[in-house]
Amino acid sequence: MFCFVLVMVLMGCCCSAKIYKVGDSKGWTAKHGTYYDWAKRKEFQVGDSLMFQYDGNVNDVTQVSSRLEYQFCNSLSPKAVYNTGHDVVTLTEPGYHFFITSNNSQCVTGQKLVVLVVHDHPIPPPPPPRKIFPFGKDYKVGDSNEWRVPEESDFYSKWSEEKQFHVGDNLLFYYNDQVDDVLEINSNLEFKSCETTSPVAVHNAGQDLIRLTKPGVRYFITSKIGHCEAGLKLRVEVRPLSKSVPKKMQLSPFDRFINWLHESFRPHPHH
Repeated sequence: MFCFVLVMVLMGCCCSAKIYKVGDSKGWTAKHGTYYDWAKRKEFQVGDSLMFQYDGNVNDVTQVSSRLEYQFCNSLSPKAVYNTGHDVVTLTEPGYHFFITSNNSQCVTGQKLVVLVVHDHPIPPPPPPRKIFPFGKDYKVGDSNEWRVPEESDFYSKWSEEKQFHVGDNLLFYYNDQVDDVLEINSNLEFKSCETTSPVAVHNAGQDLIRLTKPGVRYFITSKIGHCEAGLKLRVEVRPLSKSVPKKMQLSPFDRFINWLHESFRPHPHH
């Protein structure tokens, strides 16, 4: 009985994966900016699938491995090629997934897609062998404004001041990669002067996830001329994990259910 219920629970967890029709009613075709706008409104998870519908006589779906291959429509060394006209591609691992068409003229005019897989579906993980970060919060930088030149130069300063960032949280930068990028820099002086010559890291995928792994101040700007000066820069203060950790951690609903099953179905001694 216990095994049956456990299997049913796990099946319920795993069946929450979604299938996304790429481009919705427009399908997979050459439309500049269509797939950037389509993908930025979605959160893709491991186990989700992308459905590509198109005319197989003139198009295909070519999955490539790198940002450069995606950016320059290079299909010479594909990771995978699909050409049925109705392809379903399952996202099996977190990270960036790049798709183009091998029809170069159509790829150049916008028939390409990059998706960022952020989270796994909630399948119970094995017990960690050592202390790890708790599951932090995801903050979409700028909320609905995303990462773009703001109307008010202090927009991102106000956005950050309203939040409390902690170690383990994530920053999600969404933006048009043809217009902007994200540079992480070292100091407040570089931040104030919009100095781009010595960045700690450069992100330019259009959908970037940055994990806050230690306490302190983090600085982000863009390298595009005039954009940082107009207010496209972000300063976040990362707080340490709380030291007052309760002795008994609160159990998740799944863990409480498993404990109940153990208590209900384990054999009891007869008196």
